[in-house]
Amino acid sequence: MKTALVCIALLGLLIFVLGLAVSLTRGATKRNFGYSDDPTDRLHKLCRAHANAAEYAPILGLLMLVLAMRGEPAAWLLWTMMLATAFRYVHSAGMIAMPTLARPNPLRFIGALGTYVCGVALAGALLVTA
Repeated sequence: MKTALVCIALLGLLIFVLGLAVSLTRGATKRNFGYSDDPTDRLHKLCRAHANAAEYAPILGLLMLVLAMRGEPAAWLLWTMMLATAFRYVHSAGMIAMPTLARPNPLRFIGALGTYVCGVALAGALLVTA
């Protein structure tokens, strides 16, 4: 249960830190609403990273919690939870650190693919145990 709770906390932290970064950037740029279509704009990248994290973190966290509440998860499930969390951070880094969102980059690709694989594995594990 401890591993799942730490992963859930880290996913929550990711969403709130990205949200704070969006707010601080809005204040610095004096842009209170929306963002430009420019894929190189820092606010654009932060908003998209925050939105993407907010799409995946809640369901990953819920899957982790329910699996952990069903008893001590198998080692492979614990590793899957940790990897899913790490992949969300990798994806966010790929969204923010790269010069533009207009082109694919390895961090975004690895983060997205890892999220899909881990998410399917967690959902499948819950389905099998239901």
